[in-house]
Amino acid sequence: MRRITALALVMLMAVVVLAGFLGSAHAAPPYQGLAVITSPQSLTTVRGAVVIEGSASHPDFWKYEVHYAPEPNPTNWVLIGSVHETPVVNGRLEVWDTTQVPDGTYSLRLRVARRDGNYDEYYVRQLTVANTRPTETPTPAETPTPTITPTPIPPTPTVVIEQPKRITPPASPSPGATAAAAQATPTPAATATFNPGKLWDSFCLGAKIALAAFVVLGGLALVRYVLRALVRAAARGLRRRPRDEQDE
Repeated sequence: MRRITALALVMLMAVVVLAGFLGSAHAAPPYQGLAVITSPQSLTTVRGAVVIEGSASHPDFWKYEVHYAPEPNPTNWVLIGSVHETPVVNGRLEVWDTTQVPDGTYSLRLRVARRDGNYDEYYVRQLTVANTRPTETPTPAETPTPTITPTPIPPTPTVVIEQPKRITPPASPSPGATAAAAQATPTPAATATFNPGKLWDSFCLGAKIALAAFVVLGGLALVRYVLRALVRAAARGLRRRPRDEQDE
C-alpha cells in the first residue's frame, strides 16, 4: 500500500513539473523594445523638410532622441528637434529641416533610453542632402535654316546655221555618153556556184559503189576458194581408190 501511494505521489509530481515546463515554453515572450527608423532609408537622397518615421518604445521606456552627423566620420551628433518622453510605434518620430545643413552625405541615429540608464540605437547611413539644384542652362532657340532658292538656269540658245543654196546647172548630154548608151550591154558570164549538198551525195554514191565492188570481189574470192577446196578433196579421193583396190 505504501509503495502504491509513493508511486502515485511521484507521478503527480512529474505531471506538475511537466505542466510547468510546457506552460513556460508556450508562454508569450517578454515584450522587447523597439528602436527603428523606417523612413528615410539608407542610400537615399533627401531635401527640404524630411519626416522621420519609425518606432521608439520599450517596457522600461524613458525617452528617445533623433540625431544627425555628417559623414564619412559621424562623431559630432546634433539633436534634431527635442527630447521625446512619449513612446512611438509606427509613427512620426521627428521632422528634419535639411535646409539648415549644407548639401552632403549624413547619418541619422535614433536612441531609445530606458530608466535603468541603458539605451538601444538604430542608424541610417549615407543619406544625401541635395537642396541646391544645379542651375539649368537655357536651351538656345533653334535658328531656322534659310531656304536656298535655286537659281534658274538660262535656256541654251539654239544656233541655226543657214546653208547657202546650191544652183545645179542642167545636165547636157555629151556625144560620147550617148554613143556608149546606144551600145548593147554585154551579158555577164555565168558564175559557177559551189553546192555542198551535191558534193555529199556524190561522196555517198561513190562509197556505195566501192562497197558493192568490195562485196562482189569478196564473194568471187570466196567461191574460188571453195571450188579449189572441192577440187583438192576430189583429187585426194581418186588417189585413195587405186590403193584400196590393190590392197584387195
